[in-house]
Amino acid sequence: MKEKGIQQASIIKILILLILIPAGFYTKVCKGSLQEWINYSFCDFLYEIFWCLLFSLLFTKIRVIWIALSVFLTTSALEFLQLWHPPFLQAVRDTFLGRTLIGNSFTWSDFFYYAAGCIASYFLIRAIDRKSSVQDYGV
Repeated sequence: MKEKGIQQASIIKILILLILIPAGFYTKVCKGSLQEWINYSFCDFLYEIFWCLLFSLLFTKIRVIWIALSVFLTTSALEFLQLWHPPFLQAVRDTFLGRTLIGNSFTWSDFFYYAAGCIASYFLIRAIDRKSSVQDYGV
């Protein structure tokens, strides 16, 4: 019975990831009145949710809090890495995918969106896992 709940949670997480992937890429090319905020801040929020969901799928035995903290610390380290400009990293950052995945400029405000995304992820994943286990056990 427990496996059924895990499978159900995994399916929900995969469906959310399938929505987040195009949504995340869209935030990088979105035009309009909130373009700057969406392109440079909201995308960070979605980025954190994506990684937390992905890692919760891959590492089912690790507690959600550790996944969220690990993602926050890793993306924070990547943010600081943006202060370093060696040629090989610049070559990666010059591509759309490189800019999207590792960024290209350091911004203190990004940490707020990283934290918000990880906190939202924590509650989202816990809710998905709880709902799946509650339905599984009929509680």
